[in-house]
Amino acid sequence: MSNSVMSPNAIELTADRSSAAVQTVIRAVYKQVLGNPHVMDSERLTTPESQLADRTFSVREFVRAVGKSEFYRSRYFEKCSPYRFVELNFMHFLGRPPQSQAEISEHIVRCVAEGYDAEIDSYIDSDEYSTSFGENFVPFNRGAMTEAGQSQVTYNRMFAVDRGPSQISSAVKSSQLLYAVATNSSTNVAAASVNLGGSGDASKKKFKIVVQGSKFDTRRRISTTTYLVSGDNMTPQIQRINRTSGKIISITEVV
Repeated sequence: MSNSVMSPNAIELTADRSSAAVQTVIRAVYKQVLGNPHVMDSERLTTPESQLADRTFSVREFVRAVGKSEFYRSRYFEKCSPYRFVELNFMHFLGRPPQSQAEISEHIVRCVAEGYDAEIDSYIDSDEYSTSFGENFVPFNRGAMTEAGQSQVTYNRMFAVDRGPSQISSAVKSSQLLYAVATNSSTNVAAASVNLGGSGDASKKKFKIVVQGSKFDTRRRISTTTYLVSGDNMTPQIQRINRTSGKIISITEVV
């Protein structure tokens, strides 16, 4: 693991796994992965919590269970725009903002082509997760820390996505990094933009999908096609593109 886990923000579940230590980790995972919500007793994942306590689960596997829970899925997959969903996955599981348009497009396409669980697994099974948190550290906000090689751009982007414990992630349904990531530019630190709309708002957003594929008349000719689709039609459109063996170059939200 990298030195980032030596941060004061890092919480580790040590070998003794006392009851108090397990509860501290559970609270920290809920706070980080679920984005500062109030978790009612009826919403707690009692079986994964028990598996963490009895050593069946590592912290990494408990994080995975929370990410695949109905709590997470309903708040961030079903009610947020696709861009926002991916932004929050980066923040919740890797502790940083997405760095490029390619990263965002890759994860949106994976979610459609391989499914929700594969999208969650892609963060938790990544080399980056292993290096930064290993098996028994709770993920934490790395973007706001002073780390070697971290740029001001990364710090500002993280601040745009995560406003700290005073903001609940599910309160913001729309992308906070759309322009900055699409143009590879810096993000100004400004007041939080809060969109309290539900899943209807996300479905009405427009997305531009750029696809590259061979022309039908010759293998040597390459065409580039642009599709403009609404959020609620994005999944079937990407599925149609995949069936024709087209390569998705980028997906951008139209504002």
